[in-house]
Amino acid sequence: MNVAILLPCYQEEATIADTVAGFARACPGATIYVYDNNSTDRTAERAAAAGAVVRSESQQGKGNVVRRMFADIDADVYVMSDGDTTYDATRVGELIEAVSLHKIDMVVGARVPLDSSTHRAGHAFGNAMFNRLTSLVFGSRFEDVFSGYRAFSRRFVKSFPVITHGFEIEMELTVHAIDLRVPVAEIPIPFGKRPDGSESKLHTVRDGLRILWILVLLAKEVRPLSFFASWALLGGLTSVLLAYPLFATYLETGQVPRLPTAVLATGLALLSFLSLACGLILDSVCRGRHEMKRLRYLSIPGPMAE
Repeated sequence: MNVAILLPCYQEEATIADTVAGFARACPGATIYVYDNNSTDRTAERAAAAGAVVRSESQQGKGNVVRRMFADIDADVYVMSDGDTTYDATRVGELIEAVSLHKIDMVVGARVPLDSSTHRAGHAFGNAMFNRLTSLVFGSRFEDVFSGYRAFSRRFVKSFPVITHGFEIEMELTVHAIDLRVPVAEIPIPFGKRPDGSESKLHTVRDGLRILWILVLLAKEVRPLSFFASWALLGGLTSVLLAYPLFATYLETGQVPRLPTAVLATGLALLSFLSLACGLILDSVCRGRHEMKRLRYLSIPGPMAE
């Protein structure tokens, strides 16, 4: 079985050698790939010295790195992790076993913080909020949609159309698995703090807003009827609330004294019908795209297929 361990990295000079060594000990038969994303420190040099296959991606952003890794590398099982030693490399065998033996297409290593200081307060709140939003919008059963420690089957990787550029990639991976309704699993994994000299590249507010935006875009792409019907319902209710007093006044006096309000209510009603029509049309388009993605997924041999 060909196992590839993928480590997207940016400015991880202090930790990448230990990360590579940890995975090499835990999974000695795997090939470890480090994709350097324009680091200005000695990340690539230290990764190569530790025994990793080092490659580079010039387009900045984790999503761009994952797109390149998935396109370049052929394997039976793919394991993706970070290069900062926060994930427990000794548990990699559990993720690989879930893919190879239990035919799971995506296994998520759900982070279990070792202590309260592991997550910054803003990150912990954001994780909880987005986990809840993903569950409400897409019906996700994952407890940690942003975990960077995952294992994939070949058929999942080669049927995954990466569209995001940065830290939103984990959200896109999760939604892709939900949309195709492929076998998934989640395994609790200890999550530690970054060692001294290593800093997180995640910006709480900026990246949180980007993730929220990609969540809205994915809802539009994957659940277009629900997305546009929600706007139609909101506009329709607002239109009715505005029009009711005008209609009551018209029945009593035969006049419409507030013409601008009447125009606004009429415009909102028309926009609501247009939004619903867009949702119905795009839902048909989405079904066709879903069938194409499903057929592409089924055309690739499953884990350890004979």
